[in-house]
Amino acid sequence: MGAASAALAALVLSGCAGTIPADPDGTLDRVENGILRVGASPNGEWVTLSPSGQPQGRDVQLISDFAARLGARVEWSTGTEHILAERVEEGELDVMIGGLRKDTPWEKNTGLTRPYAESLDTQGKKHQHVMLVPKGENAFLLKLDTFLKDAGGAR
Repeated sequence: MGAASAALAALVLSGCAGTIPADPDGTLDRVENGILRVGASPNGEWVTLSPSGQPQGRDVQLISDFAARLGARVEWSTGTEHILAERVEEGELDVMIGGLRKDTPWEKNTGLTRPYAESLDTQGKKHQHVMLVPKGENAFLLKLDTFLKDAGGAR
């Protein structure tokens, strides 16, 4: 068992030598100094569309600043929350914004940032807000979460 076990242990451990957390699809490596693909769903002050269709708003400014920190150019896609969430799930978008609440139904099939902002609805109930990312892209998620924490969110 000695030499065979040692060889097997070395082989198994060599597979663990990568960076933790990791991105199975390499999102962070691809985005840094590249293109950040963002889905923006209109939702009040979080995301609005200018007459030319250009996204604006609180989340737009945050994600634009995040992209600048990564040296990335933002490639915007706009649409309904449902369509954009599916595109995040399929890995076609790196992040989705739009004042999404922590209790979003998209949590089952996507990753969520930590809550970065709070709002009150018309009944005075507090809601925490998150952004969607592809499930399992943990290095990218950690970088975005750290940025949102340091930026103080969209308060």
